[in-house]
Amino acid sequence: MIIIGEKINGAIPSIKKAIADRDAELIRQRSVAQTEAGAHFLDCAPGTVPELEYEAMKWLIDTMQEATDTPLCIDSPNALLLKRILEEGRVKKPGMVNSVNEEGTKCETIFPLIAGTDWQVVGLTCDQDGIPADPGKKVDIARRIIDKADRYGVKLKNLHIDPCVMALATVPSSMRDFERCIREIHAYAPDVRVTGAVSNISFDMPARKYINANCMAYALRAGLDSAIMDPCSIDMMSTIYACEALCMADKGGRKYNRAYRQGKIGVKK
Repeated sequence: MIIIGEKINGAIPSIKKAIADRDAELIRQRSVAQTEAGAHFLDCAPGTVPELEYEAMKWLIDTMQEATDTPLCIDSPNALLLKRILEEGRVKKPGMVNSVNEEGTKCETIFPLIAGTDWQVVGLTCDQDGIPADPGKKVDIARRIIDKADRYGVKLKNLHIDPCVMALATVPSSMRDFERCIREIHAYAPDVRVTGAVSNISFDMPARKYINANCMAYALRAGLDSAIMDPCSIDMMSTIYACEALCMADKGGRKYNRAYRQGKIGVKK
């Protein structure tokens, strides 16, 4: 399971303030905490207004790289900004680009830059009409993104398709739809990974952690490969380790037992 730490995102009020105030200490603390909790990538998402995003992204990248060697997931809706960051070589090691989709020329802008490299990329199942509610349409968009990645020479194992998990409060079939997308994307392109921001499913629900943890369990059973999530959540990490043991991805529960001994899962003390 590939974990993309979600805790450095300008949509989070404390991070928004830290970016505006250039509070490097908070960003360093979040970077180290997520790394120590087991994140494989760290989301680096300024989430600021367009005219300030480039400078904020540069500052975040430099600050996070000073704190940890964990690869970054540079995250912006602006493909041209991501292109500029990639071309400048500011990121020290290949990480992840979040995201491309079928809106405009985002795939055509990013895919040539990462073709043949170790950079990974997230593809969202949306287009010029937004995020479709129909899972079949999401899978159709996923197929188009996958085909483009293949044509441009992007390693399919480095492509993560995000079916855009819908909120259970507004779409009662959201879990079933998510599972369908995971299975059908894997059936179309087995090398491609499927990811998701799992916590989206619990938006506007009470006791969200229970919805999130059980969504993760069902999604892992369906074949989820990576997730944009909080690695510092004992509940979520416990669910991942337990599911991997139960599904025999962790035969004999060795990783589960080691994580328990290290205090990464179980009851928070």
